[in-house]
Amino acid sequence: MTSPKTLIDRNVEVDPETLPIQRPRPYRQWLTSLVIIAVVGLAVFKVVTSDAISWQIVFDFLFQPAILVGVRNTAFITVVAGGIGVVLGLITAISATSKNPVLRNVARAYVWLFRGVPVLVQLIFWFNLGLLFDRVTIAVPFTDFVIYTESTNTLITPLVAVLLGFGINEGAYIGEIVRGGIISIPNGQHEAAISLGITPARTFRYVIMPQAIRVAIPAVANQLIILLKLSALASVITYGELLHAAQNIYSVNLRTIELLIVASFWYIILTTICTWIQGILEKRLNRPHATSPGNDK
Repeated sequence: MTSPKTLIDRNVEVDPETLPIQRPRPYRQWLTSLVIIAVVGLAVFKVVTSDAISWQIVFDFLFQPAILVGVRNTAFITVVAGGIGVVLGLITAISATSKNPVLRNVARAYVWLFRGVPVLVQLIFWFNLGLLFDRVTIAVPFTDFVIYTESTNTLITPLVAVLLGFGINEGAYIGEIVRGGIISIPNGQHEAAISLGITPARTFRYVIMPQAIRVAIPAVANQLIILLKLSALASVITYGELLHAAQNIYSVNLRTIELLIVASFWYIILTTICTWIQGILEKRLNRPHATSPGNDK
């Protein structure tokens, strides 16, 4: 039988002041924090005081010219390949949400192909494109007039292969991110703009796309940060980015861990800069805008 104490009369009003107060127990939070700090601190202490790591070598190579060149190259391919990916992603997203079935299917095939093939395989493919085509030729169809011709091995340098591999691969991922932002906008927004007499193209430009970009910016920025770290794969095709520079040094002095710490330091710095820029973009895009379709000039 149920105890009378457990029964609640729904018709009886209960004074909130008479109810027991559930007081927070901050000591649990403090205890958990202290345990985490202790574990992390012990791990850091073990690494810092390890005799296997020479911190003097780390400091000596932190600003070594070859390392700084690698940092510059890593930043360059992140910006350029990221820019290619953003442009391709926008085109892919617009095509994937188009009413034209040809554009839609081409966009889907592009995303399916380049998301399905590992980026390392894509880099090696572009680097060895000369095995498939001896020369790259641009000519007027059905004539002998050649606009441009060049040996594929001369044209596809490690830098070009890196930009093609990363840029096209990023375009597939960013395209899906932006497409997700576009389809997240309620149909009522489009219908309201059309009811006001705004053309579909201007509706997409001024109503749908600005909102979709705000939704997509965090995921796009995260994808570009992933690209920054994936740029280490460029060392496989001998492009002189950060990891490749570190590998060249530790293959001579055999101080592998120290040089990997140097590379990790610069990757963290570059990632922090990207995160800071992401925050600025999010704040800027979240500001109220006074621009309207009628103010377009």
